[in-house]
Amino acid sequence: MTSILERNNKVNQPKKTREEYAEDALYREVWEEVNNEKTTKFIKKYAKHMLGAALIIVAIAASIQITVNIHTNSKIKYAGLYENGIVNADAAVLESISKNSNGAIADLALFQSYLLDKDIEKLEKLAEHGSTRDFRDLAKMHIVGLRGDDMTAHEVASYLNSANTKKSPFYYTSRLTVARKYLSDGDRDAANRILDEIINDADTPATISATAQTLK
Repeated sequence: MTSILERNNKVNQPKKTREEYAEDALYREVWEEVNNEKTTKFIKKYAKHMLGAALIIVAIAASIQITVNIHTNSKIKYAGLYENGIVNADAAVLESISKNSNGAIADLALFQSYLLDKDIEKLEKLAEHGSTRDFRDLAKMHIVGLRGDDMTAHEVASYLNSANTKKSPFYYTSRLTVARKYLSDGDRDAANRILDEIINDADTPATISATAQTLK
């Protein structure tokens, strides 16, 4: 290849002789053979590793697909059983679903089973071991409704503490429940502090805000 200096000086590149062309061709041929030999040796040396890696990738992909299919089929199965349990008002079937599934569907099935047979032990189990916070809070709200008369206002406030966050859908209801309990215990100051929080919160649902104002 001509250099920049040679081009600038308009120096003519000497033509290669036949022997030089033959030498270049031989060099290229040898270089290609060397590369092919290196590639072959590399493949032979690492063939097992490469095959193993490929099999691992295939196995992982297959495992993920199988897991997704099982998970989907499991959801479909329990959704069908849940529907049958509701239609037939079968508390035992719903309880069985809660024991053999997980997540929100297990919590929902257990809560629906309680609604059918009024077994408070199911509420207690849901309140303590439910998979989702929302259903745990829901169970606690029902337990307070059933046993609140035997609890002090401080005990109710402590028991419903997990719902004392706006991340819980029962935040405002639980705060109103605690305020009412303080009122029933004769602690109007504590009740009014909670009622003021509810009334002054722009996000409070209208019905709960109206109820809080009537309790003031």
